[in-house]
Amino acid sequence: MEGIIATPEFQVSLLLFAALGGYLLASRINQSAVVGIILVGLLIGPSVLGLVSYNEFVRGLAHLGAVVLLFVIGFEFKLKDILKPSYALIALVGVIVPWIGGFATAMWAGMDFPSGLFIGTALTATSIAITANVLQELNKLQTGPARAIIGAAVIDDVLSLVALAITGDVVAGAFSPEVIFFILLKVAIFLVAAGAFGIFIVSRFLVRLDQTSFVAKYPEFIFIFAMMFAFLYAMIAELVGLSAIVGAFIAGISFERLSLRKSLDVKEGAEYLKIIFAAIFFVSLGVVADIKAITPEIVPFLVVLTVVAIATKVVGCAVPARIAGMCTKDSLIIGFGMAPRGEVAMIVALIGLEQGYIGQEVFVIIILMSLITTLITPIVYRNWFYKEEYCEPAPEI
Repeated sequence: MEGIIATPEFQVSLLLFAALGGYLLASRINQSAVVGIILVGLLIGPSVLGLVSYNEFVRGLAHLGAVVLLFVIGFEFKLKDILKPSYALIALVGVIVPWIGGFATAMWAGMDFPSGLFIGTALTATSIAITANVLQELNKLQTGPARAIIGAAVIDDVLSLVALAITGDVVAGAFSPEVIFFILLKVAIFLVAAGAFGIFIVSRFLVRLDQTSFVAKYPEFIFIFAMMFAFLYAMIAELVGLSAIVGAFIAGISFERLSLRKSLDVKEGAEYLKIIFAAIFFVSLGVVADIKAITPEIVPFLVVLTVVAIATKVVGCAVPARIAGMCTKDSLIIGFGMAPRGEVAMIVALIGLEQGYIGQEVFVIIILMSLITTLITPIVYRNWFYKEEYCEPAPEI
């Protein structure tokens, strides 16, 4: 029996069954599907039933889910939508404030300097996959706040990378401004070059290819090419130190204006893939968090850190958005939209654990904090901001 449970077929079947259960639960409690799926992930994971563990197979499927999700989200945006100075300001303040807040909270709790730095760094991260999916679910991806969230989140990922590099160097006693400059330079080159290559070369090439008799015979060819391109960009993004989902998002932007006649619709095909793999991704977020690891000793710090994590992102992102001209409601939408830490903070925590800068207890705290912040945004969006009519018009910033 244990051998059957360990098979990939059973694992995938159970993960998708859990996703279906998540939809049913979300419907009963009137919440976003993301919330229901994550909660069912908690149920089948080590926290309760222990049917699924966060092994390499599940982690790999979840990673694919995040990549496909952001590839699909990229179809809704143009490159110019995310390259605005106001978005950079939102991202910058939204990284500095949580970094200081997390470090100060760790020092208040009596932790050592390396742990404080890594906790602060974990709080700088933003998991855009959660917010983007909820906004798409609510049909709000084309609003001003949504564009600000996506644009700021891409820049946030770069700044979080810099924060992680600074933290690692400071703890190791080898801080170098040249290293930080090199990180920023290679990331900037990737974003500009990847976007330009995808939009002006790859996309146009596919349009011409669509007119050939070859594609008429094999209409699935361009769709396979597009997915290959998405995963290629995801891989390159990881090679330069960014999250893979940023690369997939840039790939999606590249195909925003892709108009095909003979080929299968790329966006439609990717949407179907997203339905499957994104569902597994959200289930995995529940599976990875083991609430059995919570002890009475860590509960107070976990509660305080989670409140600080949410408050610092909301304040750090909402205030610059308000200064830039957004109404108060839209500014708060941006702030809460940047609050989920998700898998990005989990990766930072894992790096700190593997390098010996934080202990198992701190690692568990960051994982659970990431899960809670991930659940907060869909709940707030569904029950507060989008419960009634959205404020209009939402000015561009």
